[in-house]
Amino acid sequence: MTHDTAACLDCHPVTVERWDDLCTVFGVRGASHGCWCMRWRVPRAQFESARGESNKSALRAGIRDRRVFGVIAYLNAEPVGWCSVGPRRDLCGLEVSELLASVDGRPVWSVACLYLTKRYRRQGLSAELLRGAVAYAVQCGAKIVEGYPISPRSHGQRLPVAVTWTGLESIYTAAGFVEVARRVDVRPIMRYRVPPPGPAGEQ
Repeated sequence: MTHDTAACLDCHPVTVERWDDLCTVFGVRGASHGCWCMRWRVPRAQFESARGESNKSALRAGIRDRRVFGVIAYLNAEPVGWCSVGPRRDLCGLEVSELLASVDGRPVWSVACLYLTKRYRRQGLSAELLRGAVAYAVQCGAKIVEGYPISPRSHGQRLPVAVTWTGLESIYTAAGFVEVARRVDVRPIMRYRVPPPGPAGEQ
């Protein structure tokens, strides 16, 4: 992946008008076995029983009602990726997780999903997609963006997409995140802190 190719990745906030593009990214299986990015948005039992069309409908309703935030990534105008980022308080699955419990109670925007279509994986685009999501979160007023990536147990270990839907630790490091907690070896909690304005109001 060259720098020029990565630079062609454009990220746009998800809207109902871009719904068909998101469906293109997720494909007929709804990303991972009909999840439709609902894993942390509803209680686990409800999520499992709603896999497929019900989750799809719930996601669309959330986008329509401005309860679901995120960016769709385009490469040469083709929709190729999705990153869900929004207020942590809206993700009930995180709120009940002991492993990913709040570090300090500060308001954060959480990265709930990082997904690229199969054709464009392992090409260096994930960090660009994550940066696009961070930029969007900052535009929405976020001061801290938090992520929950997977940290492979060994260097070069390749993990299935079903496991890495929150991204890999290396991707977050490349996007400027730093570790703030690690309650288990393979799952750090990482944060991007928005720099304060400079003397001239610059960031």
